[in-house]
Amino acid sequence: MESKRTISRIKAGQILYIMELTNQGYADAKKAFDEEIDDFCESLVLGVVDKKTEIDELISNCLVNYTLNRLNLVDKQIIRVATYELLLKEVPFEIVINEAVLITKKYSDLDDNKSSSFNNRLLDNICKYLGYK
Repeated sequence: MESKRTISRIKAGQILYIMELTNQGYADAKKAFDEEIDDFCESLVLGVVDKKTEIDELISNCLVNYTLNRLNLVDKQIIRVATYELLLKEVPFEIVINEAVLITKKYSDLDDNKSSSFNNRLLDNICKYLGYK
């Protein structure tokens, strides 16, 4: 069973996905959910939106032989949420990476583990860039 924080991270990625896909703002995108959006989820979404330029630049700097535009939309949101959390430095980086990889396995992998391996490497590069390792 997923923790409350894991569910919040998943919902944050889904809301960001809706926002990017439909060009909606946060208030409209969160209407896709029947249940209330908790404070942690909301802080993740609003934090990513607020720091999107910085987050995307950081991700781009850490991609190897790849561009941000080539990331599929689901992976892009998972990576953005994780990168935002890494920038905050409130949660140990190992937990942030583990959560992102587990979410990728559930929502993006096509039974080949390529997306989860890619996202794991990318987040590891981001951690090194930020001085975690």
